[in-house]
Amino acid sequence: MSYDDGQIPPALEATVRAGATGWMASDQVIGLAANQKLSLATSRGTNQALSFVKRQAMGFAAILATVLVAVSTSAADVYGQQGAPEGVWPAYGGDAGSTKYAALAQIDANNVAQLDVAWQWTTSDAAVLASNDLGVGAFKATPIMVHGVLYIRTSLSIVTAIVAATGEQLWEFDPKSWEMGRPTNLGFNSRGVAHWSDGEAEHIFVATGDARLWALDARTGRPVLDFGADGSVDLTESLGRSVRRQSYQVMSPPLVVGDVVIVGSSIADGPRYMTAPPGDVRAFDVRTGEERWKFQTIPQGDTYGIETWENESWTYTGNTNVWSIMSADLELGYVYLPIGTPTNDWYGGHRLGDNLFAESLVAVDAATGERVWHYQLVHHGLWDYDIPAAPTLVDITVDGRPIKAVAQVTKQGFVYVFDRVTGEPVWPIEELPVPASTVPGERVSPTQPFPTKPPAFEPQGLAIDDLIDFTPELRAEAEAIVSEFEYGPLYTPPSLRGTIQVPGWGGGANWYGAAFDPETGYLYVPSRTGPIVVQLQEPDPERSDFRYRRGRGGSAAGPQGLPLLKPPYVRVTAYDLNTGELAWMVPHGNGIRQRLIDLGIPDPGPVGGGGFTGPLLTPSLLFLGHSGRPQDGEPPVLRAFDKGTGAVVHETTLPVRPTGTPMTYMAEGRQFIVMAYGAGEEAGLIGLALPSTP
Repeated sequence: MSYDDGQIPPALEATVRAGATGWMASDQVIGLAANQKLSLATSRGTNQALSFVKRQAMGFAAILATVLVAVSTSAADVYGQQGAPEGVWPAYGGDAGSTKYAALAQIDANNVAQLDVAWQWTTSDAAVLASNDLGVGAFKATPIMVHGVLYIRTSLSIVTAIVAATGEQLWEFDPKSWEMGRPTNLGFNSRGVAHWSDGEAEHIFVATGDARLWALDARTGRPVLDFGADGSVDLTESLGRSVRRQSYQVMSPPLVVGDVVIVGSSIADGPRYMTAPPGDVRAFDVRTGEERWKFQTIPQGDTYGIETWENESWTYTGNTNVWSIMSADLELGYVYLPIGTPTNDWYGGHRLGDNLFAESLVAVDAATGERVWHYQLVHHGLWDYDIPAAPTLVDITVDGRPIKAVAQVTKQGFVYVFDRVTGEPVWPIEELPVPASTVPGERVSPTQPFPTKPPAFEPQGLAIDDLIDFTPELRAEAEAIVSEFEYGPLYTPPSLRGTIQVPGWGGGANWYGAAFDPETGYLYVPSRTGPIVVQLQEPDPERSDFRYRRGRGGSAAGPQGLPLLKPPYVRVTAYDLNTGELAWMVPHGNGIRQRLIDLGIPDPGPVGGGGFTGPLLTPSLLFLGHSGRPQDGEPPVLRAFDKGTGAVVHETTLPVRPTGTPMTYMAEGRQFIVMAYGAGEEAGLIGLALPSTP
């Protein structure tokens, strides 16, 4: 029996049932199971030991379990970065390189129509929310799966272990980070956890909404007391500045490389004051929690890049953080950091200069934190164009030359592709002139970097021809709307009058990122067309020391409640990264299709729109969840696309609204697709599979 296929050892079933029915005390169950070892031959021909126990919640707060696995290295080290092999999903993006690809073919184009709900699990957040008004949004996490167990972090940072084959809960740990109150940057937001083992100890790492890094025993969910202070490290310490905890959290999962666990941060955007928490990226010893290194995203003292911060603005400017997912090349020992915008996303008169390493892709040595190479994608950022998604590690062949590359999707609709060893662009990147600012004290960079390949996956900038034109009347109304604002090509800066920004700060691409097929060299990018308005204003000097801050802002609404621009409004784009060429682009979702028909407009077909998840790739299919539009009779679905053409192969109707990027694995001989759903009190995981055979 393969341990990696997720089976519960039958020899322990009597112990499990005894504990479940109350025939023996829970401590006895755990102790008995911990003393039983099964030697299991895996598909790799090695021997591993397993102890497993399950107790049902009959009069208890939760089901408890112990899972002990002997492995030689961490899951990330074993499985590398070119897809999630062995039927597991050991990292947020499937592998260390964030490809979101799994070479599992039990579910394919011939049988995907038979996909159905196999199990459903609900988070414990509801119990907390029943007596606490916390305002929790969509549940955006993706679980990891190793050795038959799913591990997930809820929106309230409650960590839970779940049987991958059945959805039954094993244990949970509540660090009670929610007691701090709602974090100021995007509230209660969660992406996931990380896993590590050295063959004896096995840890789950979670970084929480109250800025703590916890190490939990993967067998029991209990804190690893030798790690930090009784199991956790306070991430507000060692930053060199006083940090208000509610303004500093971690949304994304840590990244484990070798014997260090690496964390970024999520820092409140649009602060009222110039001095803000720094976005340092830090690595901690996986066993002790001791800080091993720190990469300062804003150079300090006499270090490289300090000359890009005029008037010593490096001494107080903050943010410039890695709030999204990091990736790693385990063979090179490099970690790739997608870095965000500096303090006050839309005005930079107090931080003149290019502002390294803001909005840069930076490769650092995982063992030391030393910078290996960097490339700045936005100079002197004024548009909240954080690098929003995990860098995707891609092995491609360009003009006959194999290249270990990294592809970075962006909010502004570009895919930048670099040699991940050297940082050299795979295709030329041109510095092109961009509009100047009319705001007093502001000085934009005269140029910005535009990749020559691949072509952009989103409309960029705004011209009259981009406006909605289903009827002449709609076009005329749209023209009247935009005449009230500044607008122009990509990187038209914010203004006092108000600037329409396309794409907006939500993308383009965002946290869900891209997926890469190592067999074909295709990259798949879901994205949204969402123009926004940014208007700067002078703040109250008693409440802010900025000269200007963002005042009016939000979506740029079109005529009669319709979008401002032509469709599609949500799309999926496929590129052949061996050539840098566009392969196909299709709308994702019907969007406002029915609304247009109701206005007497001929059926335009799907125009894209609605909520959607990140992508999941298998050998034959591309999967994306979609929230639907219940008001128009469009249900939530898991949509399966033909990877080669973009044609929809099948839509599996879901009983819940998907919110997290799907993942896949094998358990007890079945392939499962699992994704997060819902928000607040009605959030959880849903597992889909083909019907089981007798």
